[in-house]
Amino acid sequence: MLGERRWAALAGSGAMRSYRPREFMLQQGEKGGFLLALTSGRVKVLASERDGSEVLLSLRGPGDLVGEMAANRHSHRTATVQALDHCTACFMLRPDFDRFLLEQDAQAEFADYLVAKLSETVPYQIHQVHFSPRQRIARLLLEVVRLADPSHPNRWRVPFSQEGLASALGLARSTVAEQLGVLRSGGVLGPGPRIVVADVRALAGLAGAVTRE
Repeated sequence: MLGERRWAALAGSGAMRSYRPREFMLQQGEKGGFLLALTSGRVKVLASERDGSEVLLSLRGPGDLVGEMAANRHSHRTATVQALDHCTACFMLRPDFDRFLLEQDAQAEFADYLVAKLSETVPYQIHQVHFSPRQRIARLLLEVVRLADPSHPNRWRVPFSQEGLASALGLARSTVAEQLGVLRSGGVLGPGPRIVVADVRALAGLAGAVTRE
């Protein structure tokens, strides 16, 4: 939404930080005051339930912001952000970010971005409630690989376990295992145990999406 020039200016306006896979970048309930601009890697956005379980809200990748919903220092995080890959991000205090928006005349783009992301306060599984289990799994796998950096050495590997997919989609683990088996036997996924996309066009077809590769 910013374009390459303004995104480069944003990435150069704060301090770069790096995160390991599975490391928590932001945690629900913590105080705000800053946001992160993702420059590499994929993350998952999670919300904790009262029973201690976690639900997937969204996936984000390079070019996205995280923590923007609670960037003011008096607010609290409404979700947890966890790295799926080795990630790098630009750390920005809210006053510095506001200054960037003013200097780059980007307030309108940021407002549009917030509107687009507000739908992600609804759990990911609810967005897919009308799809079959196979289509729900295919759509999530497709989104994960599409967010990967094209130069990533394991671009087609999906950094989710069967349990993680089941939790994200509100499906039984046995259902996920069965559907992954079908996708493997059809050549859409490579042989296990890791989940690796072997035929992205076939996966997109199952997901009901248009291929971009």
